[in-house]
Amino acid sequence: MTDNMHTIELRLVEAHALALAQFVKRAGWSEFRANAVDDDEAREIRAAVDALQKALAEAGFAPR
Repeated sequence: MTDNMHTIELRLVEAHALALAQFVKRAGWSEFRANAVDDDEAREIRAAVDALQKALAEAGFAPR
C-alpha cells in the first residue's frame, strides 16, 4: 500500500448517493474477498470502502 493520498471529486444526484451509501453499508467481507485476488487485496478494498462510507456520511448520506 502506498502512503500517497489522492482526492477524488464525485458528483452524484441525491438518489445515487443514497443508493451508494446503502450499498457500502451492506457490502461485507464475503463480497470483498470474492472480488479480490487474495486477503491482502480484500483488506485494501475494505479500507477503500470504509473511506467512501465516511465521505458519504460527511456529505449527509449515512443510512441506519
